[in-house]
Amino acid sequence: MGGSSPCASCKLLRRRCAKDCIFAPYFPSDDPHKFAIVHRVFGASNVSKMLQELPVQQRADAVSSLVYEANARVRDPVYGCVGAISYLENQVSQLQMQLAVAQTEMLCIRMQQESALPMPMPTQMQQDDKSFLAATNNLDNISQYLNFASSSSSSSSSNVIQDPSALKRESLWT
Repeated sequence: MGGSSPCASCKLLRRRCAKDCIFAPYFPSDDPHKFAIVHRVFGASNVSKMLQELPVQQRADAVSSLVYEANARVRDPVYGCVGAISYLENQVSQLQMQLAVAQTEMLCIRMQQESALPMPMPTQMQQDDKSFLAATNNLDNISQYLNFASSSSSSSSSNVIQDPSALKRESLWT
């Protein structure tokens, strides 16, 4: 930055900010927390090396990713952002299962409604109707199994955080 205010990294490291400071474009002096957390997790030297190895047009995205990962690492030192991603993938999976159960229940209801409609049939087809009605009565048993599957899967254990309150609602970008 030269003669003006030093960048956040130079302020934190208590050094003079040179014109060609690699941190200056990405860690402005008005947001010192951004560099402080990246420095705490990755170290200034490592961040400097990473930025120098990247083309200039990719550095802003890299800094954004480093800030995100550093915030995630501070909140969850073991899993970092992978813990948040795993939690969200688990939530998507549970919602897909709930959707499948709901669609199956809707199909069961439609089939029961269709079988309840009185239709005049020839005597030969009435026999087929009786077996169809017996089969649709078994659909109630199927929905009971589906309800059991959805309730038992929610209590299953895994290595992924399943309690949404365990993840803080704050943004990882700050």
